[in-house]
Amino acid sequence: MRTLTALSAIYLVSASAFGVAIALQRNPPMAAQANRLAQMAWSATQSGAATINEQAVKPAVARIVEWDKQFFDRLDPPKRYAAAKPHVTVARAKPAHKAKPPVVVAKKEAPPPVLRPAIAEPPAKVAANTPPPKAVTNMPAKPDFSLAPEQAPSVTAPPPRAELSPLSPAELTRVTMRLRDNLTSEMLANFELFLYVSKAESGPWAQRMYVFKKQGENGLSLAYDWPVSTGRELVEYTPSGHRAPSFTPQGYYELDPERMYRHHISGQWGAPMPYAMFFNWQVGGLQTGLAIHAAHGEDIALLGSRASAGCVRLAPENAALLFNLIKTQYRGLAPRFAMERRTATMSNQGLLMHDVQGRIQLAEGFKVLVFIENYGGDNVVAAMF
Repeated sequence: MRTLTALSAIYLVSASAFGVAIALQRNPPMAAQANRLAQMAWSATQSGAATINEQAVKPAVARIVEWDKQFFDRLDPPKRYAAAKPHVTVARAKPAHKAKPPVVVAKKEAPPPVLRPAIAEPPAKVAANTPPPKAVTNMPAKPDFSLAPEQAPSVTAPPPRAELSPLSPAELTRVTMRLRDNLTSEMLANFELFLYVSKAESGPWAQRMYVFKKQGENGLSLAYDWPVSTGRELVEYTPSGHRAPSFTPQGYYELDPERMYRHHISGQWGAPMPYAMFFNWQVGGLQTGLAIHAAHGEDIALLGSRASAGCVRLAPENAALLFNLIKTQYRGLAPRFAMERRTATMSNQGLLMHDVQGRIQLAEGFKVLVFIENYGGDNVVAAMF
């Protein structure tokens, strides 16, 4: 019976709606009037809903939140801390005859933040007693070469070494043969200038750069012999408080023709890098921050020892000479090092890129090869005893 009654009601409602629809269809003025009435009713409904929300719902919600806060404040009252009073130090007057002139301490400019990622290499040891410094808050508007050198653990300066240490004929032969033994025939044929760097900590060749020019087809002639500073081989804190390695990785490198700067500031360490010549070496799809550049300030006295954050430092006059020599005399087509596609890392093991016919792939750059190894040479005199 209830089902029949419900069906009858549905039928009556449907019939009424159908009749109204037919009437509105046959009488357009009436349909327009009905549409206006419906719009007015909808507008009134929206206005009423907004009024109720502003005058009733929101005040009620705010009141409930306030009650909730008061309830929980009673259960767990908030702790109040008395404002610390500033400590005032009163200087005591001293007798005039004991007064000393004031000491003026120069303020050190804060270095810029890290911009560039660190070179990844398995750490060998961690620098001791090097807590992270405070974060940098100011960045100099212009490059300022009066900034302090790289923040690093104290490095004991080695005994003074001669800027130029002419090799004996026998020693020169040994250095030349050491470099030739580490060059392939393709390297010797396609590069014109060779920078051999020893990053060893000790030995007669330790912390030196030997600059060889190619002579003839396969000959090598020593042009310069300079002291350098390579990486400290530690894991340290940068001025911005980030842990970073200060390694100089061994291997073969080319110079990046797009990153040669007479004036540069390290984004990671905030230190000046005059005459910077960056390596064209990608790791994980990103160019690294390794470079050859001039030492600055107190770092000049540390040449001949491991003292850098990973770059190869030279004396300012030697860095300027090498910078100008490479830019003016050694630009041209140079071999490209092979790239590991899976890791997007460029080889630093001396693997050159070839096409399907086996020909070396060349690109515009500098015909300069940098070879770095951890070998300081053999002390022949000491070995005799």
